[in-house]
Amino acid sequence: MTSLNLGTFGVFGLFQQWEQMTAAQLRDIEALGYGAIWAGGSPPTELTWVESILDPTKTLKVATGIVNIWSAPAGRVAESFHRIEMAHPGRFLLGIGAGHPELIAEYKKPYDALTEYLDKLDEYGVPKDQRVVAALGPQVLKLASRRSAGAHPYLTTPQHTAQARAIVGLDAFIAPAHKVVLNRDAAQARAIGREALAIYLKGTNYVNNWKRLGFNDSDVASPGSDALIDALVAYGSTDAIAARLNEHLVAGATHVPVQVLTGPDNLIPSLTALAGPLGLI
Repeated sequence: MTSLNLGTFGVFGLFQQWEQMTAAQLRDIEALGYGAIWAGGSPPTELTWVESILDPTKTLKVATGIVNIWSAPAGRVAESFHRIEMAHPGRFLLGIGAGHPELIAEYKKPYDALTEYLDKLDEYGVPKDQRVVAALGPQVLKLASRRSAGAHPYLTTPQHTAQARAIVGLDAFIAPAHKVVLNRDAAQARAIGREALAIYLKGTNYVNNWKRLGFNDSDVASPGSDALIDALVAYGSTDAIAARLNEHLVAGATHVPVQVLTGPDNLIPSLTALAGPLGLI
């Protein structure tokens, strides 16, 4: 389990999105009760944007979701970690992962590569309880529980969260990110969800995981079945979305990063609308 208290819900977005946020917007997110900002999109090694989030806020944590082990050398990432930790003790969680095999020329067995990377993080003094691993399948989930605070699954369901909890045990940290669309029109919400999921339908790691969860070939074929979209994207009223996100907590999640599929101008209003139903304010 991580020594960091990230609260019950966080906010997930690409690191480029967070680079563009103003200090006032970041403080608004903090004031709404979201405990952490998660940054995806394989952020660069130096992680300089992390300080721009932590500097103007007081309690908000930052987690990477994830630093890509193929493009970010462990030694330089460790330097960034220690720099951030020195300036903002206990407010940074390093999430690492193997990314998409289709995009990496030197890709090899993720388990072996992650093990080697974690060995290097040990060597460079990055604490086990301040790092997590992007994990979907059983073997990498077990690795995450042994060698880090726990797992950061992406594009999963509460069913997967329950399975992950059974694999990693009671003490490990689990933070499954979930996409949401604040729209009561199912057709419109699914269209937004399909656009966001298009690239992932081409990724074997996600497709294989969805099949392990019971989806069939027709479900995972582009552009994705209604059943698949509905499982991966919560939409409808804010109460309905909150109920869906809480299913992860009931299933065993420690913390749920919420990815709102909206333009940057609508992010704060959307997070504000969800904060009450999520029990944050």
